[in-house]
Amino acid sequence: MTAIMSERRQLIGLAYRLLGSIADAEDVVQETYARWYAMSADQQEAIESPGAWLTTVASRICLTQLGSARARRETYVGEWVPEPLPGHTEWFSGRPDADPADRVTLDESITMAFLVVLDSMTPAERVAFVLHDVFRYSFADVAGVLGRSQAACRQLASSARRRVRAVRPVPEARQAALVRDFKAAWEAKDIKALVGLLDPGATTVADSDGLVIAHLEPIHGSEQVAGLYVHIANVAPGLTLHETTVNGQPGLIAQLDGVTVTVYAFQIEGDRIKRIWAVRNPHKLRPWTS
Repeated sequence: MTAIMSERRQLIGLAYRLLGSIADAEDVVQETYARWYAMSADQQEAIESPGAWLTTVASRICLTQLGSARARRETYVGEWVPEPLPGHTEWFSGRPDADPADRVTLDESITMAFLVVLDSMTPAERVAFVLHDVFRYSFADVAGVLGRSQAACRQLASSARRRVRAVRPVPEARQAALVRDFKAAWEAKDIKALVGLLDPGATTVADSDGLVIAHLEPIHGSEQVAGLYVHIANVAPGLTLHETTVNGQPGLIAQLDGVTVTVYAFQIEGDRIKRIWAVRNPHKLRPWTS
């Protein structure tokens, strides 16, 4: 039982990357273990690699959920953003034999920018890419999960890889400096300084599902984005900003009366902020308020 349960961290890490939701990932892992324990002892003993079996089952459950997620999104109010993850990634360990050379590293694979790109893929592309390029499963294993040929799985992963190449990591120190400067300019309501920190084509996206006040459409352009954040500072004078780690990268949280009301993740390109994701949906902030 201990060996079986030791797979839990990796399964949650896999499901989170596939679904973009901590709560959904935990549900997938719970269902995976329920299927394991529903088998007889003889059936369990007959499985040569329980870890591989658990991964296959969890991946297939995620694949089914990804297929229905797009339909559920049609009723979502405003933009959908992956659920932000507090802190670093210690509990998202990968395979012990994983070699990061020429691969996406586990830390890179949970950044908000990376997850947003994953969300733009087809379910099959996403599963093929995450299993092979992130968790280092062979294409034979991926083919077993997807029920497709190895050649088809290679093509799926290759298509996904082309999209991911657009996400170029920036040194953490540079990210932290830009986020810190953004925080200072925002608190000072210095619109000129904010514009200078933003890429001319910068975009900010808010995720609220209509449960709290937020802009429902993306806002584009450095001046428009800067104006929005100055407006927020004016209408919410009690808001306090704190530097934190969001999905393994420098980010911000906004609090009112000590309660986290928004989590901000940033994508940096060159020496400017290209995208800001503001997660306001209270259901996605539970890990930040407990």
